[in-house]
Amino acid sequence: MHSQKITVLVVEDEALIRLGIVDELQFAGFEIFEADSADSAIAMIEGHPEIRLIFTDIDMPGTMDGLKLAAFVRDRWPPISIIVTSGRGTPDAAALPAGVPFLPKPYEIDRVVAIIRTLVAA
Repeated sequence: MHSQKITVLVVEDEALIRLGIVDELQFAGFEIFEADSADSAIAMIEGHPEIRLIFTDIDMPGTMDGLKLAAFVRDRWPPISIIVTSGRGTPDAAALPAGVPFLPKPYEIDRVVAIIRTLVAA
Protein backbone atom coordinates (compact mmCIF):
# COMPACT_ATOMS: atom_id res chain seq x y z
CA MET A 1 0.00 0.00 0.00
CA HIS A 2 1.45 3.36 -1.03
CA SER A 3 1.08 6.10 1.56
CA GLN A 4 0.63 9.61 0.27
CA LYS A 5 3.45 11.99 1.09
CA ILE A 6 2.72 14.96 3.32
CA THR A 7 3.26 18.17 1.36
CA VAL A 8 5.03 20.99 3.21
CA LEU A 9 5.70 24.57 2.09
CA VAL A 10 8.92 26.01 3.53
CA VAL A 11 8.85 29.83 3.66
CA GLU A 12 12.30 31.23 4.38
CA ASP A 13 14.08 34.21 2.79
CA GLU A 14 17.61 33.07 3.74
CA ALA A 15 18.57 30.74 0.88
CA LEU A 16 21.08 28.59 2.80
CA ILE A 17 18.71 28.06 5.71
CA ARG A 18 15.87 27.25 3.28
CA LEU A 19 18.00 24.75 1.35
CA GLY A 20 19.06 23.06 4.59
CA ILE A 21 15.57 22.54 5.96
CA VAL A 22 14.22 21.54 2.53
CA ASP A 23 16.90 18.85 2.20
CA GLU A 24 16.25 17.57 5.72
CA LEU A 25 12.48 17.42 5.25
CA GLN A 26 12.79 15.72 1.86
CA PHE A 27 15.10 13.15 3.46
CA ALA A 28 12.43 12.62 6.15
CA GLY A 29 9.96 11.72 3.39
CA PHE A 30 7.96 14.90 2.88
CA GLU A 31 7.13 16.48 -0.47
CA ILE A 32 8.42 20.05 -0.33
CA PHE A 33 7.63 23.35 -1.99
CA GLU A 34 9.70 26.46 -1.29
CA ALA A 35 8.98 30.18 -1.10
CA ASP A 36 11.24 33.11 -0.18
CA SER A 37 8.48 35.53 0.85
CA ALA A 38 4.90 35.59 2.07
CA ASP A 39 3.71 36.76 -1.36
CA SER A 40 5.33 33.82 -3.14
CA ALA A 41 4.04 31.49 -0.40
CA ILE A 42 0.44 32.61 -1.01
CA ALA A 43 0.86 32.10 -4.76
CA MET A 44 2.31 28.63 -4.07
CA ILE A 45 -0.64 27.67 -1.82
CA GLU A 46 -3.12 28.92 -4.42
CA GLY A 47 -1.44 26.79 -7.09
CA HIS A 48 -0.90 23.67 -5.00
CA PRO A 49 -3.97 22.63 -2.99
CA GLU A 50 -2.09 19.52 -1.80
CA ILE A 51 -0.02 21.65 0.63
CA ARG A 52 -0.94 20.49 4.13
CA LEU A 53 1.48 22.53 6.27
CA ILE A 54 3.56 25.69 6.05
CA PHE A 55 6.83 26.06 7.95
CA THR A 56 7.54 29.80 7.98
CA ASP A 57 10.20 32.12 9.27
CA ILE A 58 8.93 35.34 10.90
CA ASP A 59 11.46 37.84 9.54
CA MET A 60 11.00 38.20 5.78
CA PRO A 61 10.96 41.04 3.28
CA GLY A 62 7.78 41.91 1.39
CA THR A 63 4.24 42.90 2.21
CA MET A 64 3.91 40.66 5.28
CA ASP A 65 6.12 38.82 7.75
CA GLY A 66 5.68 35.21 8.87
CA LEU A 67 3.23 36.10 11.65
CA LYS A 68 0.96 37.95 9.24
CA LEU A 69 1.33 35.09 6.76
CA ALA A 70 0.32 32.59 9.47
CA ALA A 71 -2.78 34.64 10.32
CA PHE A 72 -3.67 35.03 6.63
CA VAL A 73 -3.31 31.29 5.94
CA ARG A 74 -5.32 30.40 9.06
CA ASP A 75 -8.15 32.71 7.92
CA ARG A 76 -8.16 31.73 4.25
CA TRP A 77 -7.12 28.05 4.41
CA PRO A 78 -8.05 26.79 7.91
CA PRO A 79 -7.13 23.12 7.19
CA ILE A 80 -3.48 24.01 6.52
CA SER A 81 -1.29 23.48 9.58
CA ILE A 82 1.35 26.08 10.40
CA ILE A 83 4.69 26.14 12.23
CA VAL A 84 6.39 29.49 12.88
CA THR A 85 10.14 29.84 13.47
CA SER A 86 12.65 32.63 14.12
CA GLY A 87 16.20 33.16 15.23
CA ARG A 88 15.41 36.62 16.60
CA GLY A 89 13.49 35.91 19.76
CA THR A 90 10.16 34.39 20.69
CA PRO A 91 6.96 36.16 19.62
CA ASP A 92 4.28 36.93 22.15
CA ALA A 93 1.84 34.00 22.31
CA ALA A 94 -0.99 36.37 21.37
CA ALA A 95 0.79 37.09 18.06
CA LEU A 96 0.47 33.45 16.97
CA PRO A 97 -2.80 32.03 15.63
CA ALA A 98 -4.37 29.45 17.97
CA GLY A 99 -2.71 26.06 17.77
CA VAL A 100 0.36 27.30 15.89
CA PRO A 101 3.61 26.16 17.51
CA PHE A 102 6.74 28.32 17.57
CA LEU A 103 10.20 26.79 17.11
CA PRO A 104 13.26 28.92 17.87
CA LYS A 105 16.26 28.66 15.55
CA PRO A 106 18.41 26.72 15.44
CA TYR A 107 15.85 23.93 15.46
CA GLU A 108 16.45 20.19 15.68
CA ILE A 109 15.23 18.46 12.53
CA ASP A 110 13.86 15.48 14.48
CA ARG A 111 11.67 17.86 16.50
CA VAL A 112 10.49 19.63 13.33
CA VAL A 113 9.58 16.29 11.72
CA ALA A 114 7.74 15.10 14.85
CA ILE A 115 5.73 18.33 15.09
CA ILE A 116 4.82 18.21 11.38
CA ARG A 117 3.60 14.61 11.71
CA THR A 118 1.60 15.48 14.86
CA LEU A 119 -0.04 18.56 13.34
CA VAL A 120 -0.96 16.86 10.06
CA ALA A 121 -2.32 13.78 11.83
CA ALA A 122 -4.58 15.88 14.09
